[in-house]
Amino acid sequence: MISTLEKEITLRYLKTRKKDGFLNVISIFSFIGISLGVAVLIIVMSVMNGFRNELIDKIVGFNAHIVIDPYERQIDKRSLKNKNLEIISDNLIFTSSGEGVLLNKNFTKGIILRGYSKNDFLKLQIVKNKNFIGDRNNLNANNISIGKELSFSLNLKLGDKVSVMSSAGVETIIGNLPKQQTFVVNSIFDSGFSEFDHNVAFINIDTLEDFFNFDESTRNLEIYLKNPSNIENSKNIIRNIFKNEFIYTWADMNKSLFSALKVERNVMFIILSLIIIVAAFNIISGLTIMVKNKTREIAILKSIGVLNKSITKIFFLVGVIIGSSATFFGIILGVTFSIYIENVRAFLSTIFNISLFPEEIYFLSKMPSEINFLSILIISISSILITIIVSIFPAIKASKLDPVKSLKYE
Repeated sequence: MISTLEKEITLRYLKTRKKDGFLNVISIFSFIGISLGVAVLIIVMSVMNGFRNELIDKIVGFNAHIVIDPYERQIDKRSLKNKNLEIISDNLIFTSSGEGVLLNKNFTKGIILRGYSKNDFLKLQIVKNKNFIGDRNNLNANNISIGKELSFSLNLKLGDKVSVMSSAGVETIIGNLPKQQTFVVNSIFDSGFSEFDHNVAFINIDTLEDFFNFDESTRNLEIYLKNPSNIENSKNIIRNIFKNEFIYTWADMNKSLFSALKVERNVMFIILSLIIIVAAFNIISGLTIMVKNKTREIAILKSIGVLNKSITKIFFLVGVIIGSSATFFGIILGVTFSIYIENVRAFLSTIFNISLFPEEIYFLSKMPSEINFLSILIISISSILITIIVSIFPAIKASKLDPVKSLKYE
C-alpha cells in the first residue's frame, strides 16, 4: 500500500521547479522519448498489419483458395458432393492452364493462360469487381480477357485482335510447328496486383485444351472457401476427401512472401523497441540526478522516521508515473496517427510533390493501416515493464543514503 505521505512527496517531486532546470529537461526528454517510441511502434505495426491483410485480400481475390491437381487419374466428381466440402466451400470450379507467347505487332510477351467455362468465369471475384471492363458473359472460343497492366504495356483496347502462340506443336509437312491462334480482346480485368494483371489472361477452357493438346482428365479443381483465412483447417478437411491428389493453397503459393513479412515485422518490433529502452534509460539518469539533488531532503525524511522502503517507493513511483503517462500519451498519439495515416500521406505528397507510397512498388493504391489491439497491449506492457525495471536501481540507491553523512556534507 502507498501511504498519504508517500503520495504527497511523490507528487511534490513530479512538479517542475525553476531550480531543477536540468532535471526537468531530462524528465521531459524521457517523457517525449517513450511517447514517440510507443507511438512509432504502434504506427509501424498498424501499417504492416494493414499491408499484410490488404495483400491477402488482393491475393485471395484473384487466386483460388485451394487447388486440387490430379497426378494421373481425373478428379472423381463424386467427391464434390461430400458434405464436409459443401460446408466449407462457396464455389467449385474446374480449370486448366498453360503458358504461351502473346504476339502484337512488334511486341511479344510470355503469358499464362487460364481456361474457364463461360459460367464458371462469372463466378470469379475478379470478374465481379467493379473495375472489370467489357463483356462478362462472352468468354467464347475466340475471346480473351487480359489484365489492365498488359493492356497498357501492349496498347490493347476492347475489340483489338492478338495472336497467341502455344507451347504445343502441330505436325506439318515441314515438321512440328507451334500452334498459333488469333483472339479478340473482349474484356479487361483489374486485380489491383500489377504482376498478375501483366502476366495472366483468361480464355475459354475448351479452347485452351485444344490449343495446348490437353484433355479433360488434366483439369484442376479450384475451391473457393466461405472463410479463406482459416486455410490450414480447410486444407486438412480437403486432404481427407482428395487423398490421391496434390493439394496446395493460396498460402502455400505465397509462403516465402508472408514468411518474409513476418520476419520483417518481428525485426521492426525489436529495433523500434530499442527507442523505448534508450528513452527509459533517461529515467535512470533523471532519477539519479534527483536523488543527488534531494540528498538533504532524503536525510531529513529518514531522521524523522520515514522508512527506507517508503523512500524506495517514492522514487520508484516517480519513475513509473513518468513512464506510464508517456506510454498512454504514446498510445493516443500512435492510434490517432494510424487512423489518419492515409490523410497524412496524401497531405505530405501534395505539399512536397513526391510519391510516398508508389503503387507500382507496393501493389496498393493507398497506405493501409489496421490497428491490432493485441499489439497495442503488448507494446504498452513492454513499455511499462521497461520503465519499472529502470526505476528500481535509483529508488534502491536513494533508500541506502546515510542520513548522518548526507546532513554533514550538505
